[in-house]
Amino acid sequence: MDRAGVGRVCLALPGATLDHPFGEHHDAYRIGGKMFAMVGEMGGISFKVSDIAYEVLTEEGRARPAPYLARAKWVNLERIDAWTNQELAEHLAIAHAIVASKLTKKQRAELGLS
Repeated sequence: MDRAGVGRVCLALPGATLDHPFGEHHDAYRIGGKMFAMVGEMGGISFKVSDIAYEVLTEEGRARPAPYLARAKWVNLERIDAWTNQELAEHLAIAHAIVASKLTKKQRAELGLS
């Protein structure tokens, strides 16, 4: 997958938006104003994972703790194409779901989420 592919996958998720809070070379994908994935200027990607996935992915060396976001259980891949397209797309959908689940009931309803 490439940067454009990440955009297609993320923006296809319900209520997802894109902005550039750290400059135009960083893509931040959000749901309800909360970030669930980010593509960096150097071609890496960071995204939210579950506590268990964080432990497994970082212990196995498949991902590293995301700079500045590791304490919130985010992982980082130095290259977007480090995983298969399907696997990355699945993790991005999970990241979206994790963050969406923490939105208020009202926010979820406004975004058309159950």
